[in-house]
Amino acid sequence: MTRTNFKGLAKVQRTLSDGTLQTYCYAWRGGPLLRDADGKPLQPDDPALPAAFSAAHDCRRNPKTNDLSMLIREFRSSSDFRMLSKATSKDYLIYLDMVREKFGRLSLSEIEQKETRGKFKNWRDTMAETPRAADYAWTTLARVLSFAKDRGRIAINVCERGGRLYHANRRDRIWTVDDIAKFTAVAPTYMRLAMLMALWTGQRQGDLLRAQWSSYDGKVLKMQQSKTGVRVIIPVGATLRAEIGERGGRHGTILVNTRGDTWTAEGFRTAWRRCCDGAHINGLTFHDLRGTAVTRLALAGCTVAEIAAITGHSMLDVHQILDAHYLGGKLDLAERAIAKLEAAEAIRPGT
Repeated sequence: MTRTNFKGLAKVQRTLSDGTLQTYCYAWRGGPLLRDADGKPLQPDDPALPAAFSAAHDCRRNPKTNDLSMLIREFRSSSDFRMLSKATSKDYLIYLDMVREKFGRLSLSEIEQKETRGKFKNWRDTMAETPRAADYAWTTLARVLSFAKDRGRIAINVCERGGRLYHANRRDRIWTVDDIAKFTAVAPTYMRLAMLMALWTGQRQGDLLRAQWSSYDGKVLKMQQSKTGVRVIIPVGATLRAEIGERGGRHGTILVNTRGDTWTAEGFRTAWRRCCDGAHINGLTFHDLRGTAVTRLALAGCTVAEIAAITGHSMLDVHQILDAHYLGGKLDLAERAIAKLEAAEAIRPGT
């Protein structure tokens, strides 16, 4: 067969754990993996490849409406998918491809069978060594089936209430005064600014990395949270204001790397880990600064409503953070409460 018959064929080579080189042939870039009757990847010299390649393109031109691949295509074309944040949609695409390669040929009737839930669970279990990835894969699949059920394509979503393999426990995971001091002692100016912005605003890493000079007028910082869409207007405290400095004619993002460029997410995480290693800080993450900010505000006497106005949390979320996840802060609050009680007792002796 001539090369032109395979126009658009995408080939990817990967080294397997045993050292052998495996070629994966896709009908087109981003298209389905071409497999044999047993589900194994077809190789470039396999005589069955032309038929599989042709069938995939026939399906693309005349898409079926009765399999999981079609549901994935419909989901990707829907407003549900377009409303996802850029970062979330990028992650979804990775797992949508995984789902399609593994289960794309399942008919709608098969998808609704209770036995299929077991197949999906077994697939998730193959990723148990990376539980967060396994949960994300399951969430993505469940989202597609939820979309399909909502649009009347299927009657049952067998992935509902699937549970999680990964359970984060951030109890007591707050940055103490000593932790903050150790970090700032070794951190360069640009990383110290990142920490102070997190502590004084309670915002997520991604939102802080995107914060623009145009959103800061020297007094308040205006932001829209990418995850929730919540808009917050945060008065900038004197400590943070001094670290940020004068706006002047500056433009672009407030947080920049050593070259003065906007951080990439991976570049920032690498630099942050390097600073934590240098300060001998273990078991704490940048995201823990968000909860630490909530705790610091509570210790300063702020109400739940005041805290929520700054961080963008719901008031229920603020309560849950203080009540369940950041018990170190609760100890400080309890000590202050007892100190107040002792002071009151001293004023009213004998009571």
